[in-house]
Amino acid sequence: MRDMAVMTTRRAILRAARSDEPVQAPDELAVEQPLALAHRGMVIATLMRTPGHDLELAAGWLVAESGAARVEDVRELRACREDDTDRVHVTLRDGVRAPRPRAFVTSTACGVCSADVLDLRPLRRAAPHTPGWTVPREVVAGLPAAMRVRQRAFDRTGGVHAAALATSDGDLRAVREDVGRHNAVDKVVGRALLDGLLPATDQLLVISGRVSFEIVQKAVAAGVAGIVAVSAPSSLAVDLAREYGLLLAGMVRDGAMNVYAGGELLA
Repeated sequence: MRDMAVMTTRRAILRAARSDEPVQAPDELAVEQPLALAHRGMVIATLMRTPGHDLELAAGWLVAESGAARVEDVRELRACREDDTDRVHVTLRDGVRAPRPRAFVTSTACGVCSADVLDLRPLRRAAPHTPGWTVPREVVAGLPAAMRVRQRAFDRTGGVHAAALATSDGDLRAVREDVGRHNAVDKVVGRALLDGLLPATDQLLVISGRVSFEIVQKAVAAGVAGIVAVSAPSSLAVDLAREYGLLLAGMVRDGAMNVYAGGELLA
């Protein structure tokens, strides 16, 4: 099974506009399906996700959930179809801490809901930024709009989140989309892992939704310098960002923003 682009499908709906009579028309929707992750042949998690970039999703999930920090830590990453379910087989290098199995299906709404404990051991492995690093405020202000231009699945469906990694001069790396915010983050982090670009020192994680604890957890594990979000963070997300020295800018819209952590990193 190739690592395809984000999958959409069509359904017949009734479309109503103001006082006009409803009419039947096709509508494009984001697909939501399970993906089983297996480590050394044993299923350790089932993620609800939008099919597409599944290998990146699995790789990014490992960054926050295991000891995988470099592409060399992943010995096998293979996608297939088994038992009528999409599956990614993973084998980690000997000596790399394996992920803790998830007890239940992880929904697209929550990346930690099926975990029986919150394991913070895979977090910070490197400094998030080099000494003296800053990012211009105008760059931060422009990142969500720059990412929005590349949200092709959102244009078709209106039903997916997006994430991207960006440099301090505003250059966006791979943009990935998914019905789950945490999945979109895992896809871009996984792409960076597979390209040998982790830790993502001096880079920013850009997301299209709100910032929860799990998003900051993934950002810290990836080694980014900060998070730029269209919506607001939770209290625990702010506390974690401050603890690990990240820039956290939320409500970044139309040139305005709220800076919840790391204000000294804005130039």
